[in-house]
Amino acid sequence: MKVYQRRAGLKMQLDAGQPRIVVRGLSRGRDRRLCCHAAVTTISPARAASTLTPSRLRPLGRVDDSPLDIDRDTCNIISKYTPEYVKNRVLRGPGDAVMAMLRIGEITARVGWFVGMLYADRLLGHEDTPERVKLRAAELREMLTALGPSFIKAGQVLANRPDIVREDYMNELCVLQDDVPPFPDSVAFSIMEEQLGRRLEDVFSSISEKPVAAASLGQVYKAVLRDTGEEVAIKVQRPGVEPTILRDLYIFRLVGGLFNALSRRRLGCDARLIVDEFGEKLLEELDYTQEARNIQEFERNFRSDPTVKIPWVRPDLCGPKMLVMEWIDGIRCTAPDAIRASGVRVDAFIKCGVVSGLRQLLEFGLFHGDPHPGNIFCLRDGRIAYVDFGNVAELSARNKAVLIDAVVHAVNEDYSAMAEDFIKLGFLAPGTDITPIVPALEKIWADSKGQSLADFNFRTVTSKFNELVYQYPIRIPERYSLVIRSLLTQEGICMTLKPEFHFLEVAYPYVARRLLTDEDPALRERLFQVLFQDGKFQWKRLENLLQLAREGGGSSSVSSPSNSMDGSGSSSSSISSSGGLDLSDTAKDALRVLLLDEKLRTQMMLALTEDNKLHIAEVLNLLRLVQNDINPQKLVTEVVRDAPSIGRQLLLSWADRVLVS
Repeated sequence: MKVYQRRAGLKMQLDAGQPRIVVRGLSRGRDRRLCCHAAVTTISPARAASTLTPSRLRPLGRVDDSPLDIDRDTCNIISKYTPEYVKNRVLRGPGDAVMAMLRIGEITARVGWFVGMLYADRLLGHEDTPERVKLRAAELREMLTALGPSFIKAGQVLANRPDIVREDYMNELCVLQDDVPPFPDSVAFSIMEEQLGRRLEDVFSSISEKPVAAASLGQVYKAVLRDTGEEVAIKVQRPGVEPTILRDLYIFRLVGGLFNALSRRRLGCDARLIVDEFGEKLLEELDYTQEARNIQEFERNFRSDPTVKIPWVRPDLCGPKMLVMEWIDGIRCTAPDAIRASGVRVDAFIKCGVVSGLRQLLEFGLFHGDPHPGNIFCLRDGRIAYVDFGNVAELSARNKAVLIDAVVHAVNEDYSAMAEDFIKLGFLAPGTDITPIVPALEKIWADSKGQSLADFNFRTVTSKFNELVYQYPIRIPERYSLVIRSLLTQEGICMTLKPEFHFLEVAYPYVARRLLTDEDPALRERLFQVLFQDGKFQWKRLENLLQLAREGGGSSSVSSPSNSMDGSGSSSSSISSSGGLDLSDTAKDALRVLLLDEKLRTQMMLALTEDNKLHIAEVLNLLRLVQNDINPQKLVTEVVRDAPSIGRQLLLSWADRVLVS
């Protein structure tokens, strides 16, 4: 550990006449009226610091000609990736063209040898023997590792792309490691000073002499801030990695153009689009100022959640190649035995992880794209902590709505609608004939539902879906491959901590609770879709939702059960002071809809008299279930308050019917 004494003065290093120290000032962040939500500065609690410079905005509703922009369908994290940007950076002069040609030669030699081995296996009839497949898969992993960071990252992406790679190769790529020898510390310290614009001893009172972690894109040091005495992690980018990655992306795109026809036939899109999706995410990982903004947004989302810890970041000390954030002192999920031995309640910790992951996907639309065990910590008080926010992704409100639609259609066993959802999500090209896909979806879902809860897991369902993807022209967009990767990884962590863990036992109560208590009208509409099937009201399904939602109200919190779901993005009015359900708003909305929606009112009357009998027993049973979850005083007060508005809408509806008749 290097210990520094304070030196007077401020050393500024100039690059092209511009100071490399970050300029202090107010940050507007990203306006969520245009994008998703305002970026909030997350800083050391001991010191107020300046924030990052404003980001370029992508206005909502803007239509771009780029297929990547059209496919994206989301207000994205700001990315500097464009094919033109990559080309201009790679081909600046004749020398750059020579470097690109040499790199093409290296890639061609290694990949050519591997393809030659595959061809030889085919000629000899060994291509599908288990031993030979295992050997070639291992050779593929070793080849990608040898070709450097771009190929390592590409291999990690392909490990979650069954639409491109067969399953036996995917399994080998899942163990592709990003560990490489560290680069010299003197170089790392020079990069830090260049990014800071001053000496290290002016900023840190001590810093580790060796990195505590190293990967293909950068390495991490532990330090202590001089001004606050707080411990921080310093992430420094590996020198020369960006030019190498840009050169490889340019080559990937050149080669991808040769396979466009095959890709359109097999996946319904250009191969270059797949390269563009990959390149966009990779360049985001290389921009540490973007990662700092990601941390800020995650902190805002989970600020009110006592079960989740997001480290603060020091934006005034960050740059494109350097990130300074809070040091997390906890147990990595790579050490499950240590977590179990720490005295932490494992069940509560697992619930924290599952619920926080679902909130990222279904509430915030901003989720961690690489939640592997090394990036997740268990803190001593039982909270879950996330690190490494370089790989995050966003889902638009439309994408989230379609995902929820897909869940509703699965519950209702409406497989034709599920196939249509695949088109809306970008898995299938518009105009695709879904006729042969519908029975395949039905078989996958029926087989999964036929299993007991103890047997159901995402790995099994994903494996079956992979077979479907390999048989039909289905493409998995990058953001959804990250969703699948995120869910599979989190399930794997939970099963490592508790082998008998069942994801659905935690996920179902959370989803049920959201359907019943969320104020979003779109979710209320989907609740009605769940409760009606083939025009009939599903009494048992409503009872199950209530029971599951009550289970979801149990304490997953470390300190205050009543706050376990009262975070940003969720309505506090839906949580009672005891931590249970508060269905007052749901009951009020249901009454309003029944009064105003003649079709639904007719359906409910039919439900109450279905099969030529009054379903009094079912109604009484439901009333018993919810009697402690509705606040009568609150319900009456809000109904009286809304009575004029409801009355006006009833009169307008009646007048419309009179005029039409």
